[in-house]
Amino acid sequence: MTDVRSQALERLDVFVGEWTLEARFPGEQPMPAPARTRFEWALDRQFLLQRTEIPVSEAPDSLTIVSVGSDGGYTQHYYDSRGVARLYAMRLVDRTWTLTRESPDFSPLEFRQRFTGTFSDDNNLIEGTWETGLGDTSWVPDFALTYRRIG
Repeated sequence: MTDVRSQALERLDVFVGEWTLEARFPGEQPMPAPARTRFEWALDRQFLLQRTEIPVSEAPDSLTIVSVGSDGGYTQHYYDSRGVARLYAMRLVDRTWTLTRESPDFSPLEFRQRFTGTFSDDNNLIEGTWETGLGDTSWVPDFALTYRRIG
Protein backbone atom coordinates (compact mmCIF):
# COMPACT_ATOMS: atom_id res chain seq x y z
CA MET A 1 0.00 0.00 0.00
CA THR A 2 1.35 3.42 -0.89
CA ASP A 3 2.19 5.92 1.83
CA VAL A 4 -0.39 8.34 0.39
CA ARG A 5 -3.16 5.73 0.61
CA SER A 6 -2.05 4.59 4.09
CA GLN A 7 -2.14 8.17 5.36
CA ALA A 8 -5.59 8.73 3.84
CA LEU A 9 -6.92 5.59 5.54
CA GLU A 10 -5.38 6.70 8.85
CA ARG A 11 -7.21 10.06 8.66
CA LEU A 12 -10.52 8.15 8.63
CA ASP A 13 -9.92 7.00 12.24
CA VAL A 14 -11.54 10.28 13.33
CA PHE A 15 -14.95 8.77 12.39
CA VAL A 16 -14.66 5.37 14.11
CA GLY A 17 -17.19 4.85 16.90
CA GLU A 18 -20.88 5.33 17.68
CA TRP A 19 -22.69 8.61 17.12
CA THR A 20 -26.19 10.04 17.41
CA LEU A 21 -27.57 12.03 14.48
CA GLU A 22 -29.98 14.94 14.72
CA ALA A 23 -31.52 16.34 11.54
CA ARG A 24 -33.17 19.74 11.35
CA PHE A 25 -35.21 20.71 8.31
CA PRO A 26 -35.90 24.41 7.65
CA GLY A 27 -39.13 25.46 9.33
CA GLU A 28 -39.66 22.09 11.04
CA GLN A 29 -39.07 20.62 14.48
CA PRO A 30 -36.02 18.38 14.97
CA MET A 31 -36.51 14.61 14.68
CA PRO A 32 -38.45 13.28 17.70
CA ALA A 33 -35.59 10.91 18.60
CA PRO A 34 -32.00 11.00 17.44
CA ALA A 35 -30.83 8.50 14.87
CA ARG A 36 -27.83 6.32 15.55
CA THR A 37 -24.86 5.68 13.33
CA ARG A 38 -21.73 3.60 13.70
CA PHE A 39 -18.47 3.89 11.77
CA GLU A 40 -16.21 0.83 11.77
CA TRP A 41 -13.34 -0.65 9.80
CA ALA A 42 -13.87 -3.61 7.46
CA LEU A 43 -11.63 -5.99 5.53
CA ASP A 44 -8.42 -5.42 7.46
CA ARG A 45 -8.89 -1.60 7.66
CA GLN A 46 -9.21 -1.21 3.89
CA PHE A 47 -12.75 0.22 3.96
CA LEU A 48 -14.73 2.32 6.43
CA LEU A 49 -18.36 1.26 6.95
CA GLN A 50 -21.11 3.51 8.26
CA ARG A 51 -24.46 2.00 9.30
CA THR A 52 -27.28 4.40 10.14
CA GLU A 53 -30.65 3.59 11.71
CA ILE A 54 -33.26 6.35 11.74
CA PRO A 55 -36.36 6.05 13.99
CA VAL A 56 -38.57 7.99 11.57
CA SER A 57 -40.55 6.01 8.97
CA GLU A 58 -40.13 8.71 6.29
CA ALA A 59 -36.31 8.57 6.45
CA PRO A 60 -34.29 5.62 5.16
CA ASP A 61 -31.76 3.55 7.07
CA SER A 62 -28.44 3.42 5.22
CA LEU A 63 -25.09 1.76 4.74
CA THR A 64 -22.09 3.58 3.32
CA ILE A 65 -18.67 2.25 2.39
CA VAL A 66 -15.74 4.66 2.12
CA SER A 67 -12.96 3.56 -0.19
CA VAL A 68 -9.56 5.16 -0.75
CA GLY A 69 -7.82 5.25 -4.11
CA SER A 70 -4.10 4.90 -4.68
CA ASP A 71 -3.93 8.70 -4.98
CA GLY A 72 -5.43 9.12 -1.48
CA GLY A 73 -8.81 10.29 -2.80
CA TYR A 74 -12.01 9.13 -1.11
CA THR A 75 -15.24 7.78 -2.58
CA GLN A 76 -18.33 7.12 -0.48
CA HIS A 77 -20.64 4.37 -1.77
CA TYR A 78 -24.17 4.99 -0.40
CA TYR A 79 -27.02 2.45 -0.14
CA ASP A 80 -30.34 2.83 1.68
CA SER A 81 -33.51 0.97 2.63
CA ARG A 82 -35.39 2.50 -0.33
CA GLY A 83 -33.00 0.68 -2.70
CA VAL A 84 -31.14 3.90 -3.58
CA ALA A 85 -27.46 3.53 -4.53
CA ARG A 86 -25.23 6.58 -5.09
CA LEU A 87 -21.56 7.54 -5.32
CA TYR A 88 -20.19 10.63 -3.58
CA ALA A 89 -16.79 12.23 -3.99
CA MET A 90 -15.51 12.69 -0.45
CA ARG A 91 -12.87 14.96 1.02
CA LEU A 92 -11.48 15.21 4.52
CA VAL A 93 -9.26 18.25 4.89
CA ASP A 94 -8.27 19.51 8.33
CA ARG A 95 -11.59 19.52 10.25
CA THR A 96 -13.85 19.73 7.19
CA TRP A 97 -15.66 16.71 5.71
CA THR A 98 -17.37 17.10 2.34
CA LEU A 99 -19.47 14.79 0.19
CA THR A 100 -20.48 15.82 -3.32
CA ARG A 101 -22.61 14.19 -6.00
CA GLU A 102 -22.74 16.07 -9.29
CA SER A 103 -22.84 13.25 -11.86
CA PRO A 104 -25.19 10.35 -12.59
CA ASP A 105 -23.95 7.03 -11.18
CA PHE A 106 -26.13 4.03 -10.22
CA SER A 107 -29.14 6.29 -10.49
CA PRO A 108 -29.99 9.30 -12.66
CA LEU A 109 -28.90 12.70 -11.42
CA GLU A 110 -32.22 14.40 -10.68
CA PHE A 111 -30.47 16.99 -8.49
CA ARG A 112 -26.95 17.67 -7.26
CA GLN A 113 -26.10 17.12 -3.58
CA ARG A 114 -23.44 18.43 -1.25
CA PHE A 115 -22.72 17.89 2.44
CA THR A 116 -20.23 20.00 4.38
CA GLY A 117 -19.49 19.14 8.00
CA THR A 118 -17.01 20.56 10.48
CA PHE A 119 -15.46 18.57 13.34
CA SER A 120 -15.24 20.17 16.78
CA ASP A 121 -11.79 20.63 18.33
CA ASP A 122 -12.17 17.39 20.33
CA ASN A 123 -13.54 15.47 17.26
CA ASN A 124 -16.70 14.46 19.17
CA LEU A 125 -19.15 16.67 17.27
CA ILE A 126 -19.72 17.24 13.56
CA GLU A 127 -21.98 20.14 12.55
CA GLY A 128 -23.03 19.97 8.93
CA THR A 129 -25.51 20.87 6.24
CA TRP A 130 -26.82 18.98 3.21
CA GLU A 131 -27.54 21.18 0.20
CA THR A 132 -29.34 20.61 -3.08
CA GLY A 133 -27.88 21.96 -6.30
CA LEU A 134 -30.13 23.94 -8.59
CA GLY A 135 -29.03 24.49 -12.15
CA ASP A 136 -25.29 24.50 -12.73
CA THR A 137 -24.09 26.77 -9.96
CA SER A 138 -26.48 27.54 -7.10
CA TRP A 139 -26.99 25.56 -3.90
CA VAL A 140 -29.89 25.74 -1.41
CA PRO A 141 -29.91 24.29 2.12
CA ASP A 142 -31.78 21.00 2.42
CA PHE A 143 -31.25 20.14 6.11
CA ALA A 144 -28.76 20.50 8.94
CA LEU A 145 -27.20 17.41 10.46
CA THR A 146 -25.38 17.10 13.78
CA TYR A 147 -23.29 14.06 14.73
CA ARG A 148 -22.51 13.57 18.46
CA ARG A 149 -20.04 10.86 19.47
CA ILE A 150 -21.41 8.54 22.17
CA GLY A 151 -18.84 5.79 22.12
